[in-house]
Amino acid sequence: MPQSRHLRGLTRADLDHGIVQISLDLKTMADALRMAAIAVAAGADWLEIGTPLALAEGAHAVRRLRQEYPDIPLIADLKIMDGGYGEARLYAEAGADAVVVMGRAHDATIARVAQAGADFGLLVMGDDLGAPDRIAEARRLEALGAGMVLHHIGHDHRDAHPELGLSPLTDLPGIVATTTVPVQAVGGLTIDQAVSCPGLGAGVVVFGAPLAIDDKKGFTIPETDLPSVLGDAIARVHAAPVAR
Repeated sequence: MPQSRHLRGLTRADLDHGIVQISLDLKTMADALRMAAIAVAAGADWLEIGTPLALAEGAHAVRRLRQEYPDIPLIADLKIMDGGYGEARLYAEAGADAVVVMGRAHDATIARVAQAGADFGLLVMGDDLGAPDRIAEARRLEALGAGMVLHHIGHDHRDAHPELGLSPLTDLPGIVATTTVPVQAVGGLTIDQAVSCPGLGAGVVVFGAPLAIDDKKGFTIPETDLPSVLGDAIARVHAAPVAR
């Protein structure tokens, strides 16, 4: 993809090979900065201010990461449900390059986030979490102005129904086929499954901090091993052609 942190207008044609977004689903700036440093050194392309970090640190998290990484795209996973223009603007002015709005929000909210995206140069990512028909939701999100569809099977949903083997890979081919904007798949994927996403047409691959950090146990992979574990996973994504 073009070497620019300006993500608005990103198309599938820009994604010849997979790119990697590291989600900083952490609760303190200290942990986020530590994980970000490991991720960037390992070759990550984008950094995500995960929802826990956005709740704990607010727009300060964006400002601090922007200060540390002036040229790396920053994604704010705000899960916007209302007040779309104001929330998107707040994070754009703090230095974010993309924000997440929920598909379960009202059409008006998604449209207002899309308007803020146009006014402030943001990529708008529409999240289909909880939609009864994921394929129809993907079409709706694109029609309302989302520049990327985030196909998301939530943690609580997966946790409540382990017997169902819920995975974003199930509907991913249909979502890619029904949309023209870039697609990303999130929710309980193993490293190997995540690496397979470009081959299914979803070129932006997300690795979450839970890959490395557990709320109760701290780092689940020894911190000294993280650079090589992430580095290998990121290199595999970068080598993976994105299916058209």
